[in-house]
Amino acid sequence: MIVLDGKKTSQKLRTEIAKEVAEMIDNEIRPPHLVAILVGDDGASQTYVNAKEKACQSVGMTSSVYRLSSKTSEKELLAAVDFLNNDPDVDGFIVQLPLPKHINEQNVIERIDPAKDVDGFHPVNVGKMALGLDCFLPATPNGIIEILKHYQIETEGKHCVVLGRSNIVGSPISIMMSQKKYPGNATVTLCHSKTQNLAEITASADILIVAIGSPEFVKENMVKEGAVVIDVGIHRIASTTTESGFILKGDVDFAAVSTKASHITPVPGGVGPMTIASLLSNTLKAAKISRSI
Repeated sequence: MIVLDGKKTSQKLRTEIAKEVAEMIDNEIRPPHLVAILVGDDGASQTYVNAKEKACQSVGMTSSVYRLSSKTSEKELLAAVDFLNNDPDVDGFIVQLPLPKHINEQNVIERIDPAKDVDGFHPVNVGKMALGLDCFLPATPNGIIEILKHYQIETEGKHCVVLGRSNIVGSPISIMMSQKKYPGNATVTLCHSKTQNLAEITASADILIVAIGSPEFVKENMVKEGAVVIDVGIHRIASTTTESGFILKGDVDFAAVSTKASHITPVPGGVGPMTIASLLSNTLKAAKISRSI
């Protein structure tokens, strides 16, 4: 069994990005600037945004965070989005999800300028992704693609089962894995909470991508011998054995499933670092496009 090391793979991508950013600075070109809008005080979101800040600094990019109260109105948030859309010093920005329940997430996503939508969530970018056109790819699905590529996982003609149909991970990765390119060209089955005979379907997968949002949902009996398993989930589980008082678990029962899988991503250290690396890549791309580099 081979552990698909997202930290190691993402570091390779970060090194390449840092080199390009350094060349921009050497040529007296302003480094790429990524902004994150964080609404409220969700612990997981704060941790993720902090990680993005550190990642930007590690490759020489400029990073800013707009921290807004959980009581921020939708109108106020849309005004902040408009401001960033029109700020020439901002190359790309994200609105960290989830948002407070009184704010319509889709309204906010659709307000973002597609040319600055480095999360790849705007309908324009989603549509281009579905058609195989050049665009900002959603960060987590693209991170999965990059880790499959790094480990030279064979995907052509393979049965890929995606568990979870969110607009952020499940739906886009199902499209990307079916497209006629590498990694991709697979036969894809998209499963969800209403799928019948779920364990039977997942156990037929050569490549199983799990983004169901439930800790250790996938057990040993749901996985084919020799399958490649990509675990997108991350959950804080209370624990008395750690200083922090919690441990991190994925959507896959790693201990049990790793005895059957040929390749598997760990949690943490698997898909998470790849998501951030993909976000940095999109930000660099946005900066190069805006300056015609």
